[in-house]
Amino acid sequence: MTERFAPPPAHGCSKTPVLKERGQHEVFCGLTGIIWLHRKMQDAFFLVVGSRTCAHLLQSAAGVMIFAEPRFATAILEETDLAGMADAQQELDRVVSELLTRRPDIKQLFLVGSCPSEVIKLDLATAAERMSAQFAPNVRVLSYSGSGIETTFTQGEDACLAAMVPVLPQTDARELLLVGALPDVVEEQAVGLLEAMGIGPIRILPASRVSDEYGIGPNTQYALTQPFLSDTHEALQRRGANHIAAPFPLGEEGTTQWLRAVADQFGVSDTTFADVTEAPRARARKAVAQASEALRDKSVFFFPDSQLEIPLARFLTRECGMDAIEVGAPFIHKAVMSPDLNLLAEGPTIAEGQDVDKQLDRCRAARPDLTVCGLGLANPLEAEGMTTKWAIELVFTPVHFYEQAGDLAGLFSRPVRRRDLLKLEAAE
Repeated sequence: MTERFAPPPAHGCSKTPVLKERGQHEVFCGLTGIIWLHRKMQDAFFLVVGSRTCAHLLQSAAGVMIFAEPRFATAILEETDLAGMADAQQELDRVVSELLTRRPDIKQLFLVGSCPSEVIKLDLATAAERMSAQFAPNVRVLSYSGSGIETTFTQGEDACLAAMVPVLPQTDARELLLVGALPDVVEEQAVGLLEAMGIGPIRILPASRVSDEYGIGPNTQYALTQPFLSDTHEALQRRGANHIAAPFPLGEEGTTQWLRAVADQFGVSDTTFADVTEAPRARARKAVAQASEALRDKSVFFFPDSQLEIPLARFLTRECGMDAIEVGAPFIHKAVMSPDLNLLAEGPTIAEGQDVDKQLDRCRAARPDLTVCGLGLANPLEAEGMTTKWAIELVFTPVHFYEQAGDLAGLFSRPVRRRDLLKLEAAE
C-alpha cells in the first residue's frame, strides 16, 4: 500500500528548544496504575503501604464493591507508624504473612510505596528482598513507588515494569518483547498483525502470569507500546536488550510506522507487510476521516498529564488536521519520544514539567478550540467557556493500533461537536 499520510515535515520538533518549567504542578497519583495493572497480571497482588486516603482513592477509581476480592489492598499506616512509635517493618511482615496465607493464589506480590511511606522513609526495597527470601519459590516479592509527590500517574506502571526487569532470567534467544499494559482486545490485535507477518516468538511485559515469563538478553528486541515507560526502557537497556525506536501506535500513521519498524528488524518483506496491513489501514483511515471532521483547522493545547501528549499531538496535527499551540509533557525522554517529535511539525511550544499558573495564563491567552488537561483543571476552564478533554480518559480507553484509530479521533471530536451544538442551540 502506498503511503497516503503527509510526508514528514522538513523540520520536526526534535531540535525545538524545550520550555522547562519546575513550578507548581497538577497531576494525578501514581497509585492509579494499579487499576489497570491488576487486571493484566492474573496472579499478582498489589499491596499499597499508605494511608486511608490511598485506600479510598483505589476503591473509588476501581469501583470495588465491599464483597469483591480484588488483587490489591492497602496496608494502612496508623499514627503510631508515622510517629515512629511502632515498628512498621514488623507490622508489614505480619500483614503480608496474613495476606499470603489467605490468598495462596498470589505468585507475585508488589509492595507499593505511597506519599506517606516515602515521607517516613519506609524501606520497602529491603522488605521486598527479605520477603522474597522468606516466601520463595512460591511467591516473588518486588517493590516500587506509586507516590505522586514528584511523578505523574502513568509512571506507576513504568515503576512497576522497571522493577520486574532485573529479576527476569538471562537468555540469548531472539524474541520480540512488547512492553506496556494494553487492553486485552488491543494486545490481541497487535500480536495478530505481527504473527501474520511471521514475527515471533512474541513476549509481553507485563506477562499475565509468572509462569508465562521469559528471559532478557542481547538478542531481545523490544518495542514500547506506551510513551511513559522511560524507566522500563532504561532497565531493558541495562540488560542489553535492543530498542526498536518508532512512533507510538496511535492512529493509522503511528501504527503503520511502529509495525514497519518491528517488521524491518525481523526482515519482513514489503509485500508481506502490505498484505497484512492494507485492509486494517484502510479501515483506520476511513474511521479517522469520519471522526475528525469536527477537528479540522481547530487548535489544541496540551497540559502535561499522561505523557501521551507528544504522540497525541502528532496524531491530531497530521491525521486530524488540527493545529497544536502548546504540547506540555511531564517528562520528555528524547530516546523514546524522538520518532514522534520528528513527525511533529515546528510551531507549537514544547514544554516539559509544569508551572501551572503560568501555563494557565498561556492557555487563556491562546483561547484554543480544545484543551487537553487533567480533571482538576477541566471544570474551571469549562466554566470560563473553554472546551476541554480529560487526559486520564485517554489512558483508560482502548486507543492503540488500527481498529481503535477512529475511536481515538472521536474522543477529541466529541467535546468539540458538543460545544458547537450548544452554540447552535443558544443562537436559536
